[in-house]
Amino acid sequence: MTQTQVAAPPASAGDGQGMDVRFVAGEAYEVMVRGHRVLVDQPTDHGGTDGGPTPTELFVASLAACVAFYAGRYLTRHGYGRDGLAVSAGYEMASDRPARVANIRLTVRVPADLPSQRWAALRAVVSHCTVHNSLASPPPVTIDLL
Repeated sequence: MTQTQVAAPPASAGDGQGMDVRFVAGEAYEVMVRGHRVLVDQPTDHGGTDGGPTPTELFVASLAACVAFYAGRYLTRHGYGRDGLAVSAGYEMASDRPARVANIRLTVRVPADLPSQRWAALRAVVSHCTVHNSLASPPPVTIDLL
């Protein structure tokens, strides 16, 4: 991009708000979203101070949180409580290039009052959360330099 070109505004979130990530120190960055701040860092064995989760951990956590949100909405919509609802996530990195997450495993802890006959419907709902859908049909990613 030449100096006379104007860069496009940052990509926005679904509600029209942008996100910014700024260098803090070492391997740490501050992510700002709608007035919220999240610190990301690297573990000490990767040169960071372990002051926050890694970007990859946040990526997997966003999927787990989206699944939890959809599960919670399903439960409420059908008259069940959310007490005990939890989602655990684990992931493995690919051993070849390019660097990427190769496998994600989510476990949804279902509230005790949800009958097992409802589990298939719950699984169908959480399998179509926004983040999961975005992984299944990935959006194009454009990276501009300014």
